[in-house]
Amino acid sequence: MSVFRRMRDITVATLNEHLEQSQDPVKLIDQFLVSTRQDIGEAEKLRHQYASHTRQMKQQADQAAAMVNKREEQASMALKAGEEHLAKLALQEKILHEEKMDQYNELYTQSAAALQELDDQINQLKAEYQNVYSKRQYYYARMQTIQLQQRMNQRGNYSGQNVPGMFNKLDDQVSNLEYEAQSLREIRRMGQDGTGLSGSMSSSALDKELERLKQKLNNDKKE
Repeated sequence: MSVFRRMRDITVATLNEHLEQSQDPVKLIDQFLVSTRQDIGEAEKLRHQYASHTRQMKQQADQAAAMVNKREEQASMALKAGEEHLAKLALQEKILHEEKMDQYNELYTQSAAALQELDDQINQLKAEYQNVYSKRQYYYARMQTIQLQQRMNQRGNYSGQNVPGMFNKLDDQVSNLEYEAQSLREIRRMGQDGTGLSGSMSSSALDKELERLKQKLNNDKKE
């Protein structure tokens, strides 16, 4: 009985030491709760056996006490009838039953005390279970808070993106496309207005300038 209590104290102490160090305190507490439920079940089975044994000791002691009273009455009746020999026999059995009664009363007292101690330990186990279960609820809530905080932090990263910068870049791209389209339109209009190639400019100079521009465009593409 005392060894059982010491083992429980060590287990609770170990739990308290490891709770704050554990990466998953809820899992650690669940393991403890499962172990405690098993201990309560085993202790209740033992209590049932102890209760049955205690009742048996009480019955034996009561039966012996009843025989003591019965042999006392029989001895008195034998003496009244002048049967001293029968009175001695009855008193002899009375003494034997008194010894038996004392023995079983002692066993009953011991068993009743052990039963009470076991009841106290079962109540202590149940109190420990409830206390640790309440801690489980607390640590479970803390773990949920951490998980929600992590998700909120992830959302914070999303909101921290440079949205104005993205639209500025897009504006630049659209502006370039608009400029190119406008430039091509102006050139086509020049051709339609009859302002085509000027005869005053030599063909070789024009071809050379055209080649230079092609080369520049090729270089820009490579870059």
